[in-house]
Amino acid sequence: MRLATAEDIPAVENMILARSAWLEERGHPSWRENATELARQAGDSDGAVWVLAEDGGQVVGCTTVQEQTPPWGWTHDELNESAHYLYSTVTDPAHRAKKPGTVMGLWAVDRAAREGKAWVRRGCNFPELVRYNETQGFSLVHEVRRTNNKVYLMARRAERIADLEERFRAL
Repeated sequence: MRLATAEDIPAVENMILARSAWLEERGHPSWRENATELARQAGDSDGAVWVLAEDGGQVVGCTTVQEQTPPWGWTHDELNESAHYLYSTVTDPAHRAKKPGTVMGLWAVDRAAREGKAWVRRGCNFPELVRYNETQGFSLVHEVRRTNNKVYLMARRAERIADLEERFRAL
């Protein structure tokens, strides 16, 4: 995992489009309409977008890590707890058998612990993603209506992940 740069934008966009095609083939909504905009975030200087890249540099996944939880949907007490917030996590479907999304989720849990955060939180829009995130140890905390969509808010306590390096090597 490394911070994304402007040079990653084309690779991130291609990965998002590949994931979009995979989703569409299965009848699911995709990011196709927002692929360019999402990919451009890799060039933001705020350092919020991270990429999972192979040794040769090929981008296999990306996620955005915010230092604060968005203010909507969480209780006052939850917002006062230290947390990283993940969103826009996308992986290349060609690598899905190796579970890069799981490795990125566990990396975020480990990173948050190393930085003294109490939680890693994330939101998603589909029950299938809730079930997938639960396989990474996240729990559903809230279901909220956000504009026209239901959003599932999830959390996991930050902790060190003992076998994280082995998981990265297995990719």
